[in-house]
Amino acid sequence: MTKLARFLPSRNLLLRCSFNIKDAFWINSFSSHRGISSSAADYVTDGSSGRSYANYTSGASKVEKNGVVLLTFWPAIGQRKYDWQKKQIFALSPTELGSLISLGPAEHCEFLHDPSMKSSLEGQVKKSLSITPLGNDSAVVNTVEKTNERFSVPVTRAEFTVMRTAFSYVLPHLMGWDQAVRPREANTPASPLKQQVEERPNPDFEWGR
Repeated sequence: MTKLARFLPSRNLLLRCSFNIKDAFWINSFSSHRGISSSAADYVTDGSSGRSYANYTSGASKVEKNGVVLLTFWPAIGQRKYDWQKKQIFALSPTELGSLISLGPAEHCEFLHDPSMKSSLEGQVKKSLSITPLGNDSAVVNTVEKTNERFSVPVTRAEFTVMRTAFSYVLPHLMGWDQAVRPREANTPASPLKQQVEERPNPDFEWGR
């Protein structure tokens, strides 16, 4: 397994993007939860991507839940020093990744998340992530309204291009398309083999902080 870590430092924020490259790809953690469709209710977890499979006699496949990209932010407390206890996490869905990938050089986008949407607690806790052009570069701003914490980090055009390229490559894996197009060896069943593997964080992990 190959690992690649990228830190984007600024005066008041550290944004970490790390990739665990195996069957699926992760930014600080890609969480993917998918199901293999059939008449049985026998689930298998794939630890390399956090996916959950249901084995069926028909061999057909179904995506139970798309994966996400988790961005992690840390505030700076000095020169190259960060408060590791005050990290903030923002989960990007495949659709939100598409917005970032297609973003023009002078365009702005913002994502709002509310874990209690369409409930009586709606609006009490919200997160927002905005991408704003700053001349030739961009700024990534993460806001958590519950604690009034606001993190901002400048991102150069080259860094943003690398991020968008990585997002484009990751997107099919988050949506389960890698399972549909992956070549299989002869006599290999369509459904994945059962095995005991470690679990990866799911999208709800975003609200741990």
